[in-house]
Amino acid sequence: MPPVKSPDGIVLFGTLTDPDLLQIVLGAVADAQPVVLQDHAVFTAAGESFPLLLPSVGDQAKGLLLEGLTAQQVARLDYYEAPYGYALQPVVLADGRGAQVYRPTGDQYSKGAEWCLADWQRSQGAMTREAAHEIMGMFGQTTLSALQGKLGSIRSRAQSRVNARAERIPNALRQGAGRDAVTLEAQNRPYSRFFAMDELSLRHPRFDGGEQLIHREVFVSVDAAVVLPYDPLRDTVLLIEQFRAAPFARGDMNPWGLEAIAGRIDGGETPEMSARREAFEEAGITLKELLPAANYYPSPGALMEYLYCYIGLADLPPEVAGIGGLPSEGEDIRSLVVPFGDLMSALRSGEVQNGPLLICAMFLERERERLRSAASGA
Repeated sequence: MPPVKSPDGIVLFGTLTDPDLLQIVLGAVADAQPVVLQDHAVFTAAGESFPLLLPSVGDQAKGLLLEGLTAQQVARLDYYEAPYGYALQPVVLADGRGAQVYRPTGDQYSKGAEWCLADWQRSQGAMTREAAHEIMGMFGQTTLSALQGKLGSIRSRAQSRVNARAERIPNALRQGAGRDAVTLEAQNRPYSRFFAMDELSLRHPRFDGGEQLIHREVFVSVDAAVVLPYDPLRDTVLLIEQFRAAPFARGDMNPWGLEAIAGRIDGGETPEMSARREAFEEAGITLKELLPAANYYPSPGALMEYLYCYIGLADLPPEVAGIGGLPSEGEDIRSLVVPFGDLMSALRSGEVQNGPLLICAMFLERERERLRSAASGA
């Protein structure tokens, strides 16, 4: 029996007009033709990065018409669009033909700025294509409701992969053969929620000229930004204190710890954007200049997480200390402003047990006099 065809053509007006993304979602190269929808325009959904097709008298929305899609291909498009609240609705094109377009099923989105495909491709394209590979790998296996709850983590993992490809790290001392010399024999993901776990079988060359097959489990987290706010005029830093489940699980007698501000890098964010956002969410402060301190893997034997650490220059009067965090994420965060000397005393006493804070503090110790001199104009 031949595949069932979709009853009307489907017109795409936004991210799916990117040919590479469309191929990932459809599972095939699309046969598309340009069309126009009168009295409509494409805008960015306010607060989001994806587009919104809205009525706009006198405007013309340019899109791509897909005809002859199989039921399977339409189902793949639906699966990709549905988690954002989009579904097919009928329209009439400029030439009088009937078609279908994806629109929000409710009024959850409002109109933002005019949407530009080229701008989106430059800032969001690579991450979105990476995320689409993972999303479409779940097609037929994960329900739409379950997929919707995973979208944030999927996008953050995609951003991590994009970041990793963009890193240009020196190889002055290393002699490893590079990523292309590693063969992925098998990969299985038995668990995936906010975090995930992968079971990997890998074959890689040995330093003695041979090769070996290894089996490893990797805890799949994402890239994160860490920032230690510092006021060079007052010579104070802002620390946060919060409960952590991992020290509790280890048996630590006090699972509340001192930390620098930190949080995962969301899909479409740069590390700097994440650092500034987290500073506002966790402590209600606005950072000035960001000084890169170190980028590193905290535990590369089993953890995929990669950290971007900064010193964030800020005004830190005593009254900025308080209670913060997002209740929607279960955060209960106490911020405290202390003299730099008190931070270093806490390092020496062992009260600071958080690796990113240790690294940021040591970097700040090295740069402190220069920052204080620049701030005072000396």
